[in-house]
Amino acid sequence: MTNRSKALWAIIICVLIWGLSFISIKVAVQVFPPMTLGALRFSMAVVFLYFIKRKLAPGEKIRKEDIPLLAGAGLTGVTFYFFFENNGVLRIPASEASIIVGSVPIITMIADAVGEKIAAARKKETAANKEKIPVLRRIILPVSGALISLTGVGLVAGISFAISGTVTGYLFMSGSCISWVCYCFLTRPLFAHHSRIFIVFWQSAIGFLGFLPFAAFEIVSHGAWQSPALYVWGNVFFLGIFCSAFGYLFYAQALETFGVGVSSLFINFIPVISAIGGFFILGERLQPLQWLGAALVIAGVYLAMAAKKQ
Repeated sequence: MTNRSKALWAIIICVLIWGLSFISIKVAVQVFPPMTLGALRFSMAVVFLYFIKRKLAPGEKIRKEDIPLLAGAGLTGVTFYFFFENNGVLRIPASEASIIVGSVPIITMIADAVGEKIAAARKKETAANKEKIPVLRRIILPVSGALISLTGVGLVAGISFAISGTVTGYLFMSGSCISWVCYCFLTRPLFAHHSRIFIVFWQSAIGFLGFLPFAAFEIVSHGAWQSPALYVWGNVFFLGIFCSAFGYLFYAQALETFGVGVSSLFINFIPVISAIGGFFILGERLQPLQWLGAALVIAGVYLAMAAKKQ
């Protein structure tokens, strides 16, 4: 199996896990405050990842120049992302939270385009020495694929999308999207010098430390949480080991192979998985229009990947 095939399977498994995470968050956040939940799940992930790192990358050391990237990615992709997401899911339905996440590829494309222009300006590139990439393949097809996919996300979640949560809930979810895009761009350069397990372990450890002040404030403000039921701990375990440890490892593999733009497109599968998971687990309705939306998500991602010859 080629590296690209492995990365494709990794991102597929990743979005399957993350699609179901909204349901687990919805269950667990009813018992644990949002940042306390984040600290709990990433404490499990850090311990689990430590033993994997000790086995696979025992000799890797942190370079001084990598500290800003590791710290920035750990805080934006873990601490800040889940601060926004957990608070958002607490205030709005899981399906509505997932549709906002569907805007990540559009934000990524905008950020990528701005970054390319800044890089080109710094290098003083001209039209003569730049690679000749047709506008159709470089801009039109990827953007069209992202828009088709986003339309599919709207159909998947649109059955119940009626601004039923608070305005702050939607603002929190928007913040999670921006945080995730920052995480992707900060993580990408680290692959030049470090293994995936090394990167994900230190990002998770830094993100976990970032949770602690927030969790302490929640305990002081709301008091210690009561003994949760076993099924609640089961959801926390799923969030910690599968969504945090394995999920980030799988996404890092896709990020290293496919790049930021294509990897972010797969985020749009999350609402599809959330809707199907909600149907089977929570008994939520799943209409024919939502199946059409799922098909559009697949078609949009395929179009964007084909445009980049991936």
